[in-house]
Amino acid sequence: MAAYLEKLNDAQRSAVEYGVGGAGIAGPLLIIAGAGSGKTNTLAHRVAHLIVNGTDPRRILLMTFSRRAAAEMARRVERICHQVLGTNGAAYSNALEWSGTFHGIGARLLREYCDQISLDRNFTIHDREDSADLMNLVRHELGFSKTESRFPTKGTCLAIYSRTINSEKPLEEVLKENFPWCATWDTQLRQLFAGYVEAKQLQNVLDYDDLLLYWCQTVTDPLLAEDIGSRFDHVMVDEYQDTNRLQSSILLALKPMGRGLTVVGDDAQSIYSFRSATIRNILDFPASFTPAADIITLDRNYRSTQPILTAANAVIDLASQRFTKNLWTERKSADRPQLVTVRDESEQARYVVEQVLDRRENGALLKQQAVLFRTSSHSGALEVELTRRNIPFVKFGGLKFLDSSHIKDLLATLRFVQNPRDRVAGFRLMQLLPGVGPASAQSVLDKMAACSDPIKSLSEIPAPARAGEDWPAFVQMLQGIHGRKEGWPAELEQIRIWYEPHLDRIHDDASMRQADLLQLQQIAAGYPSRERFLTELTLDPPDATSDQSGVPLLDEDYLILSTIHSAKGQEWKSVYVLNVVDGCMPSDLGAGSTPELEEERRLLYVAMTRAKDDLHLVVPQRFFTHGQNSQGDRHIYASRTRFIPATLLQYFECTTWPKVRQETSKQAEARNVRVDIAARMRGMWG
Repeated sequence: MAAYLEKLNDAQRSAVEYGVGGAGIAGPLLIIAGAGSGKTNTLAHRVAHLIVNGTDPRRILLMTFSRRAAAEMARRVERICHQVLGTNGAAYSNALEWSGTFHGIGARLLREYCDQISLDRNFTIHDREDSADLMNLVRHELGFSKTESRFPTKGTCLAIYSRTINSEKPLEEVLKENFPWCATWDTQLRQLFAGYVEAKQLQNVLDYDDLLLYWCQTVTDPLLAEDIGSRFDHVMVDEYQDTNRLQSSILLALKPMGRGLTVVGDDAQSIYSFRSATIRNILDFPASFTPAADIITLDRNYRSTQPILTAANAVIDLASQRFTKNLWTERKSADRPQLVTVRDESEQARYVVEQVLDRRENGALLKQQAVLFRTSSHSGALEVELTRRNIPFVKFGGLKFLDSSHIKDLLATLRFVQNPRDRVAGFRLMQLLPGVGPASAQSVLDKMAACSDPIKSLSEIPAPARAGEDWPAFVQMLQGIHGRKEGWPAELEQIRIWYEPHLDRIHDDASMRQADLLQLQQIAAGYPSRERFLTELTLDPPDATSDQSGVPLLDEDYLILSTIHSAKGQEWKSVYVLNVVDGCMPSDLGAGSTPELEEERRLLYVAMTRAKDDLHLVVPQRFFTHGQNSQGDRHIYASRTRFIPATLLQYFECTTWPKVRQETSKQAEARNVRVDIAARMRGMWG
């Protein structure tokens, strides 16, 4: 056995060695990787093992769900290759150039095949906000914003469009299943989406969904599918349970026989249907080929104690459809997970805080503990209690770097120079100038659209009447960058220098935002071209330095608060799960169809398997509702989640908090005295 494989367990080693060293390239493989089973380590070793055994790394396509995950995978592959191949190892792993997200790989391939699919290679990519703005522009032009009954908002329209594309379902089916309140607008939505597509094509822009849709349409041509698929001996996909129908169609078109295809995932952690992901992709994968794909299961867990795993296994074992898998570990413990009943949300908050502080006193850092919840609003009472007790915390979520208006301004400038037909970018950019409003910006863009060289034509187009002295500097900046006088990435600095006076005028906190501009400039230096920078940054943005939802700057230790969706892939020593009751888990909105209920069960499973040493599931008995019905403000009573029926209570330590103590006669007497005194005090005031 090779030395670098010695630390792998038997199942991991089988997955790594599958089909390597034999005659030809092996058939399809599905690796079912349970929570905490070393999935990333196994996949990295498989890639490295292929390279060590002679596979050209340039012929390996590795798709993950974030660029960060792809970068981490590449680092691990490099370490293994260096261990085996010495100094040549780094060179081999660095040649793993086809590693990235589905959307990122799609963007690269579309640029390469643009001539064959009649696509202008200078296309720019709209993020979600830009796409919603363009959708809104078309919506307004069609007169739908002035309908008697309220037409769906731009965000809702984009969500409907996106789900229709990614789920490969007819519009009427998407409306019926996911947007029933919009079903009466079926005809108008079809007209809107047709106009939206036409606007994108006229402006030479693609949105996120187009990167998959155009790729999928490309590989429906047998010759192009064969050409792209033959470039890769091995195609590997991580987190396959989180893929949508469109991604599955792409994959099966690239490797219709499954040769060299490996997908890794866990059906028990499929929780992103709201992003159009479907568990059917991973459940149906083996039967998609003849003969069926081989399955290797990784069920040894390196994260949690056995009692935690036993309880989690029992919860997921009640799922209606799944691959049989029972996690096990060598980490023994006498402590079962806590199933704690409390009176209400206030006591739930106090319970969590006391447990967190108790573990801190015993040596556990706050950041080694996490509080998880089904939806963001569930942590309200806890946040108040943490603030009252002066306990620092981070709640996962908030603005991304590219959502900050000042960053979007700079990127709009770059996108407009790259593609002057991008009206959303141009519209935003023009209005940065004082005295230039929507009408003036629209007029300039219309005149530019009629010219063969739009940027050059700015010197001949009359300046907007109220633009003043800012117009010549604006034109000079655009033309200089368009002519690539400074080259990349220096041209971004030129934009920043031009933009900073406008930043001071537009924002009160300009100094904080300037730090983001400098950070953007540093990020840009790591990309070989403007085109590559715009594509990759739009697809996977970093966090903003000025985003206050990030890690607090004044505390080196802090408690983690997170939705379960955001916690997937993470782990902590102690985990507290809030509101483990029907109505919250499953949520009222997720208790409709059987597939929805099954996903809610998987959410609880994901939450439980984040814990390493301590797991606390908290069950409040009542909630306070504010004016949500004709009865006004009132308390509603809740029951323990249906996903933990009485038959599973044996796997938990069931307790009530605070402990109910038997009242003595003297205590009862004293309590009555207190009540009497209070009555007298009220009587003093009539």
